This record gives sequence, structure tokens and C-alpha cells, in this order.
Amino acid sequence: MKLKRNVAVSENGFLFNPETGDSFIVNPIAKEILNYLKEGYDIEKINQLILDRYEVDLVTLEKNMEDFLKMLQHNELLDR
Repeated sequence: MKLKRNVAVSENGFLFNPETGDSFIVNPIAKEILNYLKEGYDIEKINQLILDRYEVDLVTLEKNMEDFLKMLQHNELLDR
């Protein structure tokens, strides 16, 4: 799973999909995840990076990651 190449992510968390004209504002952790996706990291690697960096348990992280990825898919921001 990878963020579409043409999706722009700004330094302050502004996300823009030029295909649809939709824009979103994301929090710093979501922006970090988006950057990892853009770089081509797989979900397992991203989860490990987040677990190493923040105080979160695996169950909570996996649930939040699943919800976030569903939102990205729903808004046509991911390549399969």
C-alpha cells in the first residue's frame, strides 16, 4: 500500500489530492505516517516505527492504523 504519487503533503499537515480537488488537514502523527507511505514503507514497518517513537500499545495502534488506512482508501489517496 502506497500513497498516490501525485498526492501532496505539506510541512504543516495539509494534504491535497489533485485528481479530486479534495484537501484535508492531518495531525503530526498522521503526517508522519503519510510520509512513510509515500516513501514506500509497508504497514508492519510503519507500525514498528510508531511503536518505537511513541507511547502506544500495539492493539490501539493497529486499530487506529486500520481506521486511518480505510479513510485514505475511501478518499482515493492510496495506490493498491
